[in-house]
Amino acid sequence: MISEYEIWKNSNSDYKHSNKLQEFTSVPDGIENNKGTIYASSTSPSSVLKAYSKQYKRDFATFLKYRAEELVKGGRMVLAMPGKENEHHLSNVCRFMLEPLAIALKNLVTEGSIEEEKMDSFNVPTYSPSPAEIQYVVEKEGSFTIDLLRTLEHQMDSSCEGYNEAQSVRAFAQPLLVRHFGDDNKLMDVVFNKCREIYGNTMAKEKNIFTNVIVSLIKS
Repeated sequence: MISEYEIWKNSNSDYKHSNKLQEFTSVPDGIENNKGTIYASSTSPSSVLKAYSKQYKRDFATFLKYRAEELVKGGRMVLAMPGKENEHHLSNVCRFMLEPLAIALKNLVTEGSIEEEKMDSFNVPTYSPSPAEIQYVVEKEGSFTIDLLRTLEHQMDSSCEGYNEAQSVRAFAQPLLVRHFGDDNKLMDVVFNKCREIYGNTMAKEKNIFTNVIVSLIKS
């Protein structure tokens, strides 16, 4: 199996790498009915899943357009991102990272610390694509041709009783939570302490197999 390093080493082209392409510029429109969860989950209506996919395709096309302006003809760009096997599956990366946060927020609703309507209107702007979705956007946008497109699976080892996982989620999710629920440090501490407990008691004990999508693109 060819590695990203081997692609770069054997090429005379430019090289770029990103693993944050699952994040959106904004929350998708039309997901007001995504109640009880905070991402494109197994409980989300099909209209919500379509809205997330549509937003991803729009943002990824914009990304390709601007990256193409930075590369010479024949230049290569290799991207690695959390993904899913195909369009009929949901991303286990999103579930593992975001489900504990969703559970923590629902617990706070039950405890009366936050309003249910406030929780129902909060959604995390992130999406993990399938290879087919990536191929569709690349071909439609037209700046690149695909040299390689494949998925790689890996297992995440959890440690420290959920502390590391909770801190990783806090690093990207707290600014979103503060903007939506208000700048309350005590509330944020409670949210992520709950996340840590959920990871340590439940999620971290599962066999978590994640899918990454690797795509090598050549500037047309």
